[in-house]
Amino acid sequence: MEGPLEQPVERLADLGEWELLRRLARYAPPGQFDDDAALIADGQDAAQGGIAGRRPADLVVNTDVLVEGIHFSDATMGPEDLGWRASAANLSDLAAMGCSEVVGLTVGLVAPARTPWPWVAGVYDGLRQSLDHYGGTLLGGDCSGGGQRLLAVTALGRLGRGPIRRRDGRTGDWLVSTGPHGLSRLGLALLLGELDPVAAGLEADLCRRAITAHQRPRPRFDAVAGLEASQPAGSPWRVGGTDSSDGLAAAVVAIARASGCRARLERRSLPLIPGLAALASGEAWCLGGGEDFELVLALAPDWAEALLAALPGSQRIGALVAEPAAAGEAWLAWADSDDPLPEGIAGFCHFQL
Repeated sequence: MEGPLEQPVERLADLGEWELLRRLARYAPPGQFDDDAALIADGQDAAQGGIAGRRPADLVVNTDVLVEGIHFSDATMGPEDLGWRASAANLSDLAAMGCSEVVGLTVGLVAPARTPWPWVAGVYDGLRQSLDHYGGTLLGGDCSGGGQRLLAVTALGRLGRGPIRRRDGRTGDWLVSTGPHGLSRLGLALLLGELDPVAAGLEADLCRRAITAHQRPRPRFDAVAGLEASQPAGSPWRVGGTDSSDGLAAAVVAIARASGCRARLERRSLPLIPGLAALASGEAWCLGGGEDFELVLALAPDWAEALLAALPGSQRIGALVAEPAAAGEAWLAWADSDDPLPEGIAGFCHFQL
């Protein structure tokens, strides 16, 4: 007599990154996994000896893991650039939560025993350069031997005037990008030799800018300062948003989904610089290339207009509308075109086979 058939065990490849995060969220308080970082909003640090005369500032904590072969390789960046990038990726999440101050970083390093010391020193030089630029200190960390190089970085920052949350978008909000998208993906293509800049008609200045965007991204703390400076008098602090490290389209969908709205992007207003727009893959790289580390924000129109005037390079890219997606209905569509969105713009997702 045969026993009952065993159910197949789900693998991470079956779940995908977003479903995995949804399930892991069950182990934390409600909403704790919803944003770019965790907000510790009890002010205990100030009660236990904070800086005299300063308002208690909520602490924000974020962790990112960078794995060789997935997030970095010797083909695309040297160790100093890797250190800068590891720091910047975490600091970008602090900015995406509304932080105005960096406290510091802890770093966990895993590397094979054969790893040259100059490579390690270069990584930490890059980390220090980033902290020298944006503030904060190297707070500590750990190291371990392993078969693959890996950096696990935890960043701590202090909230500014108020939090930025994905779920705080509302119907009628304008969607604002703090800068262009697709540059990092262009830089990666150039570094990997996927694109001949001469044949593509790319100017040298654009190529340099794209490679810098990939190797030395900028956390947009200046955009947080711009938000604070442009907040309309008498308006409450309500800012929906996230950073675009996973791609512009993924960031917009994350805001729309968490806010219970649909998003409409204006195709004619995508944050594409002219040289990139001329490429056949330019639009897709803008929407799904990822790793641009800009902020994507949902703001009331009057605040959005004030921010656009105060923050050079920012632009309106669309709006949130009162059409919650039904089952099988897309969260994102064009506002000014009946064309389907380009394929492959969902952004990078871990655990795919």
